[in-house]
Amino acid sequence: MHSTTAAIIEGPGAPFTFTEVMLDEPRKDEVLVRMVAAGLCHSDLNVQAGRMPFPLPGVIGHEGAGIIEQVGSSVTKVRPGDKVLLSFTSCEHCTNCRNGHPAYCDTWLPRNVTGGKRSDGSSPITRDGVPVGGHFFGQSSFAEAAVVDARSVVKVDPEADLTVLAPLGCGVQTGVGTVWNVLAPRPGESLAVFGAGAVGLSAIMAAAALPSGDIIAIDRVPSRLELALELGARHTINTTEVDPATALAEITGGRGVDNAVDTTGIPALLRTAVDALSTGGACAVVGVAPPGIDVALDMHDLLLGRRVLGVTLGDGEPETLLPRLAMLHRQGKLPLEKLIKHYKFRDLNTAARDMHDGATIKPVTLF
Repeated sequence: MHSTTAAIIEGPGAPFTFTEVMLDEPRKDEVLVRMVAAGLCHSDLNVQAGRMPFPLPGVIGHEGAGIIEQVGSSVTKVRPGDKVLLSFTSCEHCTNCRNGHPAYCDTWLPRNVTGGKRSDGSSPITRDGVPVGGHFFGQSSFAEAAVVDARSVVKVDPEADLTVLAPLGCGVQTGVGTVWNVLAPRPGESLAVFGAGAVGLSAIMAAAALPSGDIIAIDRVPSRLELALELGARHTINTTEVDPATALAEITGGRGVDNAVDTTGIPALLRTAVDALSTGGACAVVGVAPPGIDVALDMHDLLLGRRVLGVTLGDGEPETLLPRLAMLHRQGKLPLEKLIKHYKFRDLNTAARDMHDGATIKPVTLF
């Protein structure tokens, strides 16, 4: 058993509290990771607010980055001392996993979110001898150390800056993968991105790396729209000043956008995104809304070849995509620093508040 300090959420709406917990010894397909940094994602805030089903009290966090301390008997891809990024886990055996789409694993939800435990029903984390919710995205990285599913682990170069690369595991992977893997725009095609948070700005950076047409950022925060221009957007729409549907029609000459990404999870904005599509256009739905939220679409307009695509984690395969993104960052082509603000681990509640209020795009806690 290993003792460590973790940020526990006691129940819906409760703050993070810092307490000592015990970690199991890594099983044969697990590793022990000493955390260096962990990004804070809107999914973490949704769990904290009770909008996503995860057993509480529990430890969340799913953009971890750290150093391997110990490996299970069957783990060969990493060894103690390796620098790693942490992402989601998957079963490895279902059809989607075998076909290179682990984000659509048949058991993705219980393994990553709703279960709060390993597949055998046990939690790797206990407090005062009582199991607490853990294994969030196979990692539960809001702790100074974590027992992590080997499927969640991606090795990076020894010189990699984990304090900057931590968000690759979820937010950045989601934005980039949605553009590259799912929408896959052809040269010259336009893209409208609804929401200029970490995911939306990552989508803009991904599109800017391609021979894209107009890249349009839609948000209500002027500073984020300014950053979107710096990262590759060619037009911005401030929804507090203009109607986005009207503005999109003007920018595209009435033709509509070829591709759209909705990161907001707001039904009215998703409807706007779909209505703004050109004939044959595609809208990727990335934003997470609470279960049971409906959106009304014009069925006749869908007959024009318009596609609405739900996307999880950019349909990425982490062991392939994350090292490539780390390389792009090293080459100066993925300026993640522009999205990030660092916080001490003990200031996680401040980071969560700043993210909720929109003061910080991507908080990263340092251990």
